[in-house]
Amino acid sequence: MKKILLLFAAVLFSIAASAQAVAKFDKTSHNFGTIAPGQAQTVTFNFTNTGDRPLIVQQVFTSCGCTAAEYTKTEVAPGAKGTVTVKFDGKNPTSGTFTKTITVRTNASNSIVRLTIEGTIKK
Repeated sequence: MKKILLLFAAVLFSIAASAQAVAKFDKTSHNFGTIAPGQAQTVTFNFTNTGDRPLIVQQVFTSCGCTAAEYTKTEVAPGAKGTVTVKFDGKNPTSGTFTKTITVRTNASNSIVRLTIEGTIKK
């Protein structure tokens, strides 16, 4: 009887341990195309928690001061959606192409997701 109880407890524990949140982004990159100098650009990256535990976005880092991010700060329930909104200020007077990375850290099984924005500032 003890063996059966121990086996049952082990199975329940392994099922509970395998339950996790999963962040599934609709897209992980965005190209703004050609923009005028000083023209701010904004894009929203949507994600769904396809796991079976609540998802929490813990931190979002941008690769430079010209890019800022806002994100869902509440728990995202299984099946629910959240967002990461990225704003590129475009104030840099230099022209040419740009690529910026936004790193999203969560409690999900895919705990680090990298988003990218790119475009060209015309002369």
